[in-house]
Amino acid sequence: MARPSSPHKKPKGALGEDTTTPLMRQYYDAKKKHPDAILLFRIGDFYETFGQDAITASSVLGITLTNRNNGSADTELAGFPYHSVDNYLPKLVRAGYRVAICEQLEKPVAGRVVKRGVVEVITPGVTSDDKILDQHKNNYLAVIAIQKDYIGVSFLDISTGEFLVTEGDWAYVEKLFQTFEPKEVLYSKAHKEDINEHFRDSLYTYALEDWVYKADYGREKLLEHFKVNSLKGFGIEEMTLAQSAAGVALHYLATTENTHLKHINHISRLNQDKYVWLDRFTIRNLELIQPTHENGRSLLNVLDKTMSPMGARLMKKWVVLPLKDQAAIEQRLKAVAYFMDNPEKKAEFEGFIKQIGDLERLISKVPLGKINPREVRQLARALRTITPIKNIFSEQTDPIDIAFNSYLKKLAESLNPCEDICFKIENVIVPDPPVNLAKGNVIADDADVELGDLRHIIHHSQALLGKIQQQEIDKTGISSLKVGFNSVFGYYLEVTAKYKNIDIPKDWIRKQTLANAERYITPELKVLEEKILTAAEKMQLIEERLFQTLVGELLDYVKPIQQSASVIAVMDCLRSFATVALKQNYKKPVFTEGGYSIDIKGGRHAVIEQHLPIGEVYVPNDVFLDKDTQQILMITGPNMAGKSALLRQTALICLMAQMGSFVPADSAVLGILDKVFTRVGASDNLSSGESTFMVEMNETASIMNNISDRSLILLDEIGRGTSTYDGISIAWSIAEYLNDSEMRPKTLFATHYHELNELADNFPRIKNYHVATKELGQRVIFLRKLTEGGSEHSFGVHVARMAGMPNSIIDRANDILSQLEQKHIDIETTIGDEDGVQTEKYDVVVKNTPLSIETKNVLKTKVKNLQKEMQMTIFDISDPRLQRIKEALDKIDLNNTTPIELMMHVANWQKMLADTV
Repeated sequence: MARPSSPHKKPKGALGEDTTTPLMRQYYDAKKKHPDAILLFRIGDFYETFGQDAITASSVLGITLTNRNNGSADTELAGFPYHSVDNYLPKLVRAGYRVAICEQLEKPVAGRVVKRGVVEVITPGVTSDDKILDQHKNNYLAVIAIQKDYIGVSFLDISTGEFLVTEGDWAYVEKLFQTFEPKEVLYSKAHKEDINEHFRDSLYTYALEDWVYKADYGREKLLEHFKVNSLKGFGIEEMTLAQSAAGVALHYLATTENTHLKHINHISRLNQDKYVWLDRFTIRNLELIQPTHENGRSLLNVLDKTMSPMGARLMKKWVVLPLKDQAAIEQRLKAVAYFMDNPEKKAEFEGFIKQIGDLERLISKVPLGKINPREVRQLARALRTITPIKNIFSEQTDPIDIAFNSYLKKLAESLNPCEDICFKIENVIVPDPPVNLAKGNVIADDADVELGDLRHIIHHSQALLGKIQQQEIDKTGISSLKVGFNSVFGYYLEVTAKYKNIDIPKDWIRKQTLANAERYITPELKVLEEKILTAAEKMQLIEERLFQTLVGELLDYVKPIQQSASVIAVMDCLRSFATVALKQNYKKPVFTEGGYSIDIKGGRHAVIEQHLPIGEVYVPNDVFLDKDTQQILMITGPNMAGKSALLRQTALICLMAQMGSFVPADSAVLGILDKVFTRVGASDNLSSGESTFMVEMNETASIMNNISDRSLILLDEIGRGTSTYDGISIAWSIAEYLNDSEMRPKTLFATHYHELNELADNFPRIKNYHVATKELGQRVIFLRKLTEGGSEHSFGVHVARMAGMPNSIIDRANDILSQLEQKHIDIETTIGDEDGVQTEKYDVVVKNTPLSIETKNVLKTKVKNLQKEMQMTIFDISDPRLQRIKEALDKIDLNNTTPIELMMHVANWQKMLADTV
């Protein structure tokens, strides 16, 4: 991804002296420290960019590009008002640029350049700006530490404080990146080729110096940050590469001016064994997170009915990280059932959760020093919902209800309302404060005596002046005495010339004589004047002091508030599952203890059923798979009949169940899966020179090399990317391999190769099914019902007609199809039977045969019996090449020969025919 170029050279004069202005020297010094970032340089009321930064900013932001004279050369310039930074900064970061903000660090002083310094570096992976962040997604900074083919990875979200580490091979890392979608990836410059090979331009990457990745350095950074003597308490003591990656993350935060990280108070280990293995192909193919089509919907879109931002972020993790621990799954399912059975409590909980907001990101702003007064007050409102939420799930009277709700009760009890700090916020901050502290009126009047006095003076200054005026009138008897003000000596008492000869009070001081009046000041008036004129500045200082003191006290509550935010997120996700289940009539899945089978009755596709045309009902289907009787379903049927949807819905039902969700089915009795693999759809990887078929074989090979006894495998149209013969051979061999494997993985195999139906004759655990259709003249009606037995037709031309193909093309396609079906190898032979001798012609069909399986089996038997008597009339049998082919043909046992072996025989015969005698 493109980044700003390195800083410009300072212009030199004719004799080589530095001709830059003091301001630009300051700019170049700051730019030198952050050469890869766009530097926003504060000058008065503007942020300015120079040189290549200005060219980039002008292009990305659509602002005017100009020039300014910099000593002896013109420099490109582009800028915008400082108060517009919230509009422009997100655009730069979203475009993939690092941005360094250089602020004025002191008030302007006449005669010298204002001191400036970089106060923050914002990158795609390091930001807490709400305008850049997506509320429903984490913003992860990922770090990769590579040692040959083994990798340590860390994921850190500075906006929430979440810090995760793990180790594994490249396949695992790629899967994690598909899952967590990091916004920025850091790597060592020594491993640039590895990064290019595995990620190319799909991610924003940034290279660091190799020394940062030293194991000792990373470990040291972690021990220092967490203030511990070892990492055993985090469970990562032996994970050297993971420690290195995590240490680099902390190092990088320091280089981006993020040093206050008290909210990053824990580091967690991502355990592969805890979650169902879903490779990146499966996450994509099942559309768990992102739909494959622009206007499509994903499973996440269906399941995410969360009402809090932290709940939405957690739901995304749950969808891609289904559990393998049955007890933990059952815990979630019981909580979902509780919400469904107690709609009043569910509605009450929803009323409170709407008030919480993004509690997780709010509290993370405290140590970063980026929380504003309005957010602090929102923090108090959020905390005020904790106690009533606790009461909803804790105050139960029915013993059965309490037992059934044990998980929610346990969660509720772990909530901490933090009442002390909540009370403090409510007493210090006004109910509706401004966002900007500098605007004032943030702190409550009674929070500070001096502040209250100053506010009283400001708000009642005219009354106070009037009081002094009346006091002096009463003292002197001068009814026309007035209080005035000028910029020279401030407030004064004015007496007309009529009273100039009277005895004035001793504490009056003459300041000015006019033609018709005298002006005086008094000590009391000057004291009040001082208070009035300096009150605004003093109030701002007091408010800043009190606000920062309050934020400092909040630091002690970061961890418990983070804990409460985490618990609320879990509850919100469980409530979301219940909401979807109630609306879509989902049922609770049942897990068999130690079971391996999948028994789904009336299963539906969670996404498709919600987007059918009005009046159309999704056709449910039953699916049964186990290790002993029905391990592999060979599913045939025409295009658009629903084979792919059936495959996907089976996997989605199993995964939803292991997320802890109810499922779209009449019933589902399931064993725990540990891996789900898919090979569906067609995709090229032309950028790396891989064809559709190569991608297909790579993905299939990955499946075959990683199966387990608890795997579910979905194979859709394996082998269609190559020739028919090759495709059949490969698909056949894969089915045999899965059947013969000691693991016996449960497999759904959708195919157009009707020849694969013959596998069921020889392998008892392979069963033939098809998706039913009905022909009405030239029309095909898709019944979408899974039915036992194989299918013999693809109806490709019918589908082309439905797609709106011109009639002339359809008619010609039917003609060609008819001709192809007649141009098979004719075998004319003479056989004997009870009725004597007769001649029969057999049509040996390779694909799209009109014959039934039974007829084909009879034909196969007859051909076998006739092998020795067969005369290949299209050749001269005296040809020695053909004689050798005939001898080879005589030796073939059709019933004990695999398709691949047959293809090898054919290849040898072709070679024989090509040889010269």
